[in-house]
Amino acid sequence: MLTLQQLPPGLPRSRACDALGASRATLYRHLSPPTAPPELRLPRSSPRKLPDAIRREVLDMLHSPRFLDQPPAEVYAELLSAGIYLCSIRTMYRLLHDLGESSERRAVRAPVRHAIPSLIATAPNQVWTWDITKLAGPAPGLFYYLYCILDLFSRYVVGWVVLDKESAALATQFIFDTVAAHGLEHTDLVLHCDRGSPMTSGTMALLCGKLGVVQSFSRPRVSDDNPFVESSFKTLKYQPDFPGRMESLEFSRSWCGEFFDWYSHHHHHKGLALFTPAEVFFGRVTEVAEVRQRALDEAYRQAPERFVRGAPRVALPPTSVSINPPLTKPEGS
Repeated sequence: MLTLQQLPPGLPRSRACDALGASRATLYRHLSPPTAPPELRLPRSSPRKLPDAIRREVLDMLHSPRFLDQPPAEVYAELLSAGIYLCSIRTMYRLLHDLGESSERRAVRAPVRHAIPSLIATAPNQVWTWDITKLAGPAPGLFYYLYCILDLFSRYVVGWVVLDKESAALATQFIFDTVAAHGLEHTDLVLHCDRGSPMTSGTMALLCGKLGVVQSFSRPRVSDDNPFVESSFKTLKYQPDFPGRMESLEFSRSWCGEFFDWYSHHHHHKGLALFTPAEVFFGRVTEVAEVRQRALDEAYRQAPERFVRGAPRVALPPTSVSINPPLTKPEGS
């Protein structure tokens, strides 16, 4: 019986394989035996491989006190300027990587990890959040600055002012006047803001310490650590009658006065179950809710088929409002 190695030269391989009951892959494997497996092959030596003596010299240089904390690029440039070439920058990185030393070599300051601000308000005047925004003035490059403080629980605007510049002294005076106007000295009021220079100034820290106000700051470059006052600024600037440019400082104060009166006393806030900030801030929720509930009860009495989920109940504002609420573990975990 013929074997695969004894096939006549002119016989088609497919017919031979069919006759012998073998696959063509088996034939090719017999005709061209595989080489040794990769793990048994001898490693090929590259002509560009760094000699062991130079390798030790490079590592000794990188570990020397002179270059111990320097990156390879600095070592390469320093040596080359002294007329010494050992290897390329990439080779230095490769040698350090083989030793597990390719991370930061310089003695740098450890990164600062700012704490996540976690604030919860269950009543008015527990947490205030404030910020400063620019209002375009009558000419390009001219701005007015709107300072605004919002009560976190109710979104009520407890204080605002438009000034012609932004400074720590003006911000400190604004905070002092607003806290004094509400009589909240030494009440453990929390004042939350971002990390602008007026907010983090020494004069502001001294004032808050004197008034017994607790300072809270957003993390750098985290846009949603102070969302409520930012949202109010967006509401302000997206009003249909918001001027592209304020004609004067007096005009900007007049326009903002009308806006904040509407925002606090007439704006039915979606986050407050369509109650106004003033109704929540001054404790009129129960009174207004009773009026709304009577209207719903009467509508249900006249046409119950319109309410597919049964008798309607008035939605009430949340009992607590938070910024970055703490994560709670599920029960039983």
